[in-house]
Amino acid sequence: MANIETRITDSGAVSYRVKVRLKGHPAQSATFERLTDAKRWAQSTESAIREGRHFSNSAAKRTTLQDAIDRFKCEKLPAMNGQSDSKRYLAFWSAELGAYSLADLTPARINEAMHKLAAEPSPRKLANGKPRMRSPATLGQYRQALSSVLAVCQKEWELIEASPMGRVAKPKLPTGRVRYLSDDERERLLAECKASSNADLYAAVLLALATGGRKSET
Repeated sequence: MANIETRITDSGAVSYRVKVRLKGHPAQSATFERLTDAKRWAQSTESAIREGRHFSNSAAKRTTLQDAIDRFKCEKLPAMNGQSDSKRYLAFWSAELGAYSLADLTPARINEAMHKLAAEPSPRKLANGKPRMRSPATLGQYRQALSSVLAVCQKEWELIEASPMGRVAKPKLPTGRVRYLSDDERERLLAECKASSNADLYAAVLLALATGGRKSET
């Protein structure tokens, strides 16, 4: 939380010393001549820290997302698999948010770009010629591409103290299809297991069917 201390010099001049302390973050301080400026700075600084937008050095303010993506493509991308897909994903982020500094790359802006991406059809169309919407899995790949860049910005290049991606939800993937064997299919499966040269196969499959055991548990 923020604490504002009033200071009066020997000449009678008044100033206001602000300190912002939040658990897990270094304390921030500044001095102002007007109380309104001190309160405004305290509020904006505290909000920025909570949202992961406040950084102790000015590198985050001088570095745009485009700068970070360009550096990532030079230093990291050549050693990664699926470079063509990654370049396509990063091209989207360059176009949408590349002009923003890392300090201004908020979760809200990233989420807004993700919603826009989900609402727009893919350039590739369905077999019938209709627009193809991006699947949650594809949206997750776009999210991961940006997350990889910001992770390097944080952990290796020390441009940011925390990545805003922690507050950008992963696209929800649909649950897998659950299919149960019919009575006839189950009987034929067990018959084949009995005929198998593996003496333990029938017992293992029968136990799995009876208990709902997973493959890794057999």
